[in-house]
Amino acid sequence: MDKIKVVATNRKASHDYHIEERHEAGLVLKGTEVKSIRAGRVNLREGYVQLRDGELWLVNTHIASYDPGGRQGHEPTRPRKLLLHRREINRLAGQVQERGYTIVPLKIYFKHGRVKVEIALVRGKRQYDKREAIRQRDSEREIEREWRRSRGK
Repeated sequence: MDKIKVVATNRKASHDYHIEERHEAGLVLKGTEVKSIRAGRVNLREGYVQLRDGELWLVNTHIASYDPGGRQGHEPTRPRKLLLHRREINRLAGQVQERGYTIVPLKIYFKHGRVKVEIALVRGKRQYDKREAIRQRDSEREIEREWRRSRGK
């Protein structure tokens, strides 16, 4: 039984991308960033993961500044280092460079008191894929609605 408290999710990721595989990574943060995350002041929508010098960095993820932190606060959109095993980093880097995948954050959560980020190796969806997904979701809702209506009689 893992104690997991999800703080923020990137719901747009499943709409914009085909998710191939998921990984859990640690995150190097400052104290005021942890306090902001605890308060739920995180936005993952525009975030992505970038490879620099053999390390993975979480880029463009907005963690709001923590007002009681005073002048020693943090920059809201600064790049943050991800903590993964070397072989995981090498494998993800190889797939991004060779096959044209992207890595995006899916959610930020606390696990046993530590901040973790779930990242995913993704491939972009085409416009017709998005429309098909919406059509399928709408038809499943309609079927569910009819099923409930028929059971009620």
